[in-house]
Amino acid sequence: MRKSVIAALGALMIANPAAAQDIALDELRAGVFYHSAYSGFLPTGDNWDLSRLENVKFSALFTSPDIEAFRWIGSPRPEVGATLNFNGRENLLHANLNWQIPVFETPLYLELGFGAAITDGALSGATRPARNFGCSFNFYDAAGIGANVTENVTVTLRYEHISNLELCSPNEGLSNLGVMVGVKF
Repeated sequence: MRKSVIAALGALMIANPAAAQDIALDELRAGVFYHSAYSGFLPTGDNWDLSRLENVKFSALFTSPDIEAFRWIGSPRPEVGATLNFNGRENLLHANLNWQIPVFETPLYLELGFGAAITDGALSGATRPARNFGCSFNFYDAAGIGANVTENVTVTLRYEHISNLELCSPNEGLSNLGVMVGVKF
């Protein structure tokens, strides 16, 4: 899995070597996540279960490359990350683009991410609570709301989801919800 993330970053650098020189580590994040967060997950729902706080997540965000294509799509930051499960369930690695949108003149921001992920989860034949992914390659999307606590520290409530978009069968996907603390450079 690690080789796939490195290959994705390498492809970006090969595509435009000059832009690769402009990419720098911008922020490191770590946090805890609830595994398999679906409808009814909120405290008023039937599925609220503190024992599902079983994931740890790490991610690295890089400065947006100084190339026209990135400026044209809003200057997203490349991100690579991993969500690891402590109970032997599905883990994932992802590489995506991350857009951070300031909320007026406040320290708050909204965040969206789209990209790709690979998982070590079962392709088929798994029984609940495990998920059946159909294929190891999945699409990755994330949404969050966060705050710049200081100039160098962020806190983000984040939802992440992986799915193969029906390219493989089955397609049960996985959603996680958690909080991350980031350190900006």
